[in-house]
Amino acid sequence: MGYRPRIAFTMTRGTPLMSSVSASPAERDRIALLFADIASEAGVAVMDVFNSDFETREKADSSPVSDADERAEEIILERLSREMPGVPVIAEEQAAADGLAHRRPGDMFILVDPVDGTREFVNKRRDFTVNIGLVADAVPIAGCVYAPAHQDMFIGGMAARVWTNLAPGEPAAPAAAAPIRSRAYPGSGLTAVVSSSHLTKHTVDFLDKLSIAERVSFGSSLKFCRIAAGSADVYPRWGPTMEWDTAAGHAILSAAGGCVMTPEGEPLGYGKLKDGFRNGPFIAWGDKPLA
Repeated sequence: MGYRPRIAFTMTRGTPLMSSVSASPAERDRIALLFADIASEAGVAVMDVFNSDFETREKADSSPVSDADERAEEIILERLSREMPGVPVIAEEQAAADGLAHRRPGDMFILVDPVDGTREFVNKRRDFTVNIGLVADAVPIAGCVYAPAHQDMFIGGMAARVWTNLAPGEPAAPAAAAPIRSRAYPGSGLTAVVSSSHLTKHTVDFLDKLSIAERVSFGSSLKFCRIAAGSADVYPRWGPTMEWDTAAGHAILSAAGGCVMTPEGEPLGYGKLKDGFRNGPFIAWGDKPLA
């Protein structure tokens, strides 16, 4: 590929890798750019399958999977092993195959969802994404969400940026990116983004307590990105999600000025091995939490 950021981790001699790696503010932005480069490459495989007469299979948890998930994950894992060696990676399809029977990832690890929004993908809808997120001390600190069918690339490190009309396989050149920032809540009412496939009664009840002017349905991590870009304000989720579903979007929204909280008002944390890396309910906010 074209542009490839160089990653320089800070190491402390004589200590285990995961307790000694730290990502400075500049490194967080470089890592996000690296993730964008990898996601763009993976997007070629995703769109090749999407534009074919592909077959869908069912995993043990009854969720759908296609060749796109597996081909994209293979590309992402190979690139990460070369360019961020030693940093543990938890990837959705690999985790499904081994039953999450791997070691605790440590204080810093990468979460990968090669095709987030698989139900949208298999139904030939365009709201699916490639997600790669870096977590440190239970907090997402860098992430990339790429929507290859829309050709939109979102990243977040210290700052949040977007590329539009970025074709799969095209390098994400820094000069072509535009900064994004979440907005202050409009006095006319909030715009809520909700899941296209997993709208629950809890979610509806929560929104009924807020001043909502508009509700918009999106699939995948694009819901986080719409808030980060200032076109929506809140995304409540009581339906099931995994950490690899949310880490990248969470990092982008945080970089854009928003936050992701539990209903109890605590930050959504990561590395929940005892829960199988499953998230509980959360609310993504573009500004300060209102409830």
